[in-house]
Amino acid sequence: MKPRVLLVEGKRTDHPSFAAGLTKKGYLVESVLSGSAAVDRLDHIIPDLVIVDASSMRTSGKRICQSLHGIQPTLPVILVIDSNADPNDQYGADAVLVLPFTMQKLLNRVKHLLPVLNNGGLHAGPFTLDVEQRRVILEDKQIQLTPRLGAIFKILMEHPGEVINREILFKEAWETEYTGDTRSLDVHMSWLRQMLEENPRHPRFIKTVRGLGYRLDVDGELRPRARR
Repeated sequence: MKPRVLLVEGKRTDHPSFAAGLTKKGYLVESVLSGSAAVDRLDHIIPDLVIVDASSMRTSGKRICQSLHGIQPTLPVILVIDSNADPNDQYGADAVLVLPFTMQKLLNRVKHLLPVLNNGGLHAGPFTLDVEQRRVILEDKQIQLTPRLGAIFKILMEHPGEVINREILFKEAWETEYTGDTRSLDVHMSWLRQMLEENPRHPRFIKTVRGLGYRLDVDGELRPRARR
């Protein structure tokens, strides 16, 4: 599946649109002419990344970036500004590029912010996990995990359909040999379900196997095997 980029840029006269270069490199690009149009599009699509060309709209881009992150806090945003703007002010963006720059520099920054799509990540059923960024892509959603939740979900993702013994899961996620009290694991599993499950009380994917541990169900054809 091609990464989807939402490009926010006005009608420019000083240099061509970024859309052609991004499309040539395999990105699915949708362009809008204003920040308000970008916010409206987020009601209909979930882009993998947004590029805000503030220089083409005679704005700092600050309000646009804040509005985008207000709707989707984990959505990567690249802000393009003029050379007379302050490059030290991120304006709420994940990266800032100061004109002029090469198309390759923009592409490199896009790749850096989309490691899950460019470096493989972990895939199981409907889930894709960017291990480094601890970001889960589920259908059209991007969910940011804490370090501990990221460690737990990584273990489950590495063994889909397999029952992971509670003590083993606790040891690996907490990086400890002590397993005298694994109740904190149950609390974290509850948090993980709240973030990833449509109905956390009746989870579809993250299952408790009573007396053994936990299992990530992503395929009805998989038969669970106990990992001891």
